[in-house]
Amino acid sequence: MATITPDITEERLLRPRRAAKDKYIRVGSQKVLPRVILIIMCLGFILPFYWMAALGLKSNEELSLYPPTLYPHNPIWSNIREATEVFPFWRFAWNTTIITVLTTVGSIISNPIIAYGFSRIEWPGRDKVFMVVLATVFVPFPVLIVALFDIFAQLNWINTWWPLVVPLFFGQAFWIFLMRQFLMQIPKDLSDAARIDGANEFQIFWQIIMPQTLPAVGAIAIFAGVSAWNDFLGPLIYLQDSSKYTLSIGLTFFQQQDSYDVQYNLLMAASALIVLPLIVMFLLFQKSFIEGISVGSIK
Repeated sequence: MATITPDITEERLLRPRRAAKDKYIRVGSQKVLPRVILIIMCLGFILPFYWMAALGLKSNEELSLYPPTLYPHNPIWSNIREATEVFPFWRFAWNTTIITVLTTVGSIISNPIIAYGFSRIEWPGRDKVFMVVLATVFVPFPVLIVALFDIFAQLNWINTWWPLVVPLFFGQAFWIFLMRQFLMQIPKDLSDAARIDGANEFQIFWQIIMPQTLPAVGAIAIFAGVSAWNDFLGPLIYLQDSSKYTLSIGLTFFQQQDSYDVQYNLLMAASALIVLPLIVMFLLFQKSFIEGISVGSIK
């Protein structure tokens, strides 16, 4: 009759404990730890927005406290109204909205068409021309300021919105690249079948390809809208009439009043109002945005 030694008995007793311990470690490393890291990163991104909103609701006396308070003890909601009275906030908001809408429309019209020509139509030198277009991504905007200003001055477009809107109707290199990568994953058999059925190139683009590129188009629309809404350098260079200014230019009015006594609570309140539409837009269209930038495959 075989006997069981104490060592073997102890090993059998410890085996379930080790399995449970390994399970906890695996769950912790695969599920808990990534979520903790993501939560910390999210808090890091949310903190500036929270601090901006908190400062916007503080009084001047509370702003001068040291150490600073983590939240407004007595929120001053009238700061929001006063911030919109420092400069023509709603007039500037209307100007910014018009420029943003026109810029977004131009981007979603031009970039898919250009990307379609670089991805779905075969023509000599196509890839070489695309590399030249893509190389313009690395050209910084300040290098082109003088040349662009001279061109727009010759067209009598200075002090108008045209320099801020018209260039987007001719595409933007990075967005063209994004759309091209998305279009290249659509099977060419769809286009070939449409040609056999007698469809021309525009019908293929509009009726076959475009409905499948809506996530990428949505991502481009968000990129274009955010870029136009936040643009500061363009309006600063091309706009001279204050009635045509945008919100980003309007924030400088706080410093122009008194460079030694800036009302930072009103400045933060106005900044929060300006950022709020972008946050709402992203929350509404985040699904399309994520699908577009991930350049996923066709379902």
